[in-house]
Amino acid sequence: MNDATTPDILTFGEAMTLFIAETPGDLAEVERFQRRIAGADTNVAIGLARLAFHVAWISRVGDDGFGTFIRRTLDGEGLDCRYLSTDTEHPTGLVFKERAEHGEDPKVAYYRRGSAASHLGVADMRDLDFQGVRHLHATGLPPALSPSTRELAFHMLERAHQAGLTISFDPNLRPSLWNSEAEMRETLNALAAHADWVLPGLAEGQRLTGLDNAHDIAGYYLDQGATGVIIKLGPEGSYVRTADDAGMVKGVAVSHIVDTVGAGDGFAVGVISALLDGCSPRQAAHRGNLIGAEQVQVVGDMEGLPHRARLRDLEAAHPLA
Repeated sequence: MNDATTPDILTFGEAMTLFIAETPGDLAEVERFQRRIAGADTNVAIGLARLAFHVAWISRVGDDGFGTFIRRTLDGEGLDCRYLSTDTEHPTGLVFKERAEHGEDPKVAYYRRGSAASHLGVADMRDLDFQGVRHLHATGLPPALSPSTRELAFHMLERAHQAGLTISFDPNLRPSLWNSEAEMRETLNALAAHADWVLPGLAEGQRLTGLDNAHDIAGYYLDQGATGVIIKLGPEGSYVRTADDAGMVKGVAVSHIVDTVGAGDGFAVGVISALLDGCSPRQAAHRGNLIGAEQVQVVGDMEGLPHRARLRDLEAAHPLA
């Protein structure tokens, strides 16, 4: 989708070509892979587009076959790719993922250093118009990639805040991409201070704030200015805290976990879509739990993200208690 209509939602970050092992075992032993796409920011963008939001994606891909594949895939998912540029000097990032068994987190090997998306910067948004846009979603991945992407992240959140957009922020920690733990904490907490809705996992919140429990972690971000904090608790569900409410929202039981990657992105899709649909924070957390549970039941990082008809069926089958 590349028409001139105003997007509902802006997202930015890195999309990579993903190769998933067809069989379990160490990557050194795998001979065949399935080609997909990966990237936390694109997973959320695709999930929101499937729910009929107009989502604009800001990024770079290389002038190579992998970049062409990503562009075609995102176009096919209905994303607005007018701000997706082709970088003729740097390649598209790649990622290889093991096929895990028994619900374990799969091992992943990234080849993204010096990628086209890591050279993304403020200049890439020079034609970006925030007028009429409703929401910006950001994660902690772009600021971890390079100094230019970090500058872009702060610039995007500041511009969005000035323009009156609502902002969601998922820390999405990748400690190996940072120079130090202190740098990671300082940068991501500073970005979270620009957000209306902060969406950490419990372990992420503990690592970023030094606090132990969901209530206190949420309080930390509320004190920074957030409207609400929704903390992912895995199979147990999620914890919601706003100025007016606080409490657990029960998770959705899953009989067989296929692939845990993308569950947090599915959760973000549920929360953001519900808030934009006018739902309450608890309803948003419940939808996040539902979509996160869908995502872990399929192979791939975003293949379980539902369209509207499937979401209606899920919410009918699993009403908020």
